[in-house]
Amino acid sequence: MTTARRTQISLDATPYYHCVARCVRRAFLCGRDDFSGRSFEHRKEWIVERIRELASAFAVDVCAYAVMSNHYHLVLRVDAEAANAWTGQEVIERWGKVFSVPAVAGNYAEGGSLGPMQREAVSGYVEQFRSRLCDISWFMRCINEHIARKANREDQCKGRFWEGRFKSQALLDDK
Repeated sequence: MTTARRTQISLDATPYYHCVARCVRRAFLCGRDDFSGRSFEHRKEWIVERIRELASAFAVDVCAYAVMSNHYHLVLRVDAEAANAWTGQEVIERWGKVFSVPAVAGNYAEGGSLGPMQREAVSGYVEQFRSRLCDISWFMRCINEHIARKANREDQCKGRFWEGRFKSQALLDDK
């Protein structure tokens, strides 16, 4: 039985995690499929570019990565201190790099005036976005969903591209 990710990840124990996501249905993440003769090398660049894009928005540092033929590995470091130091405006700008921002939050980020109810709504958005921007599950979700959509579109198919949830393991020491 699977365990909720929030019970597996303890930033108090370590901010470093090794994450792995694997493809299903003989799908290729990169490399050459000898059966069909197709090359999927360009997909490695998809992952590398997405990792760069997300690392600039999230409070998650990518320490190392490896893209294999049907899976990829990431060593991630969650920098919760950095996320807590961000201003509300910075949190909204970072969230906006990846997702659409509610109009009231966008108005706040641009320096617009807000009423008391709007300020309360923005405060809620900021805290929600801040917690998600230092969450490994959200980081991996943003990689996997983006790549799955592109790969399924290219393969002209629907359905799962990734084998269930990503795997994560805490890195507690150098071993």
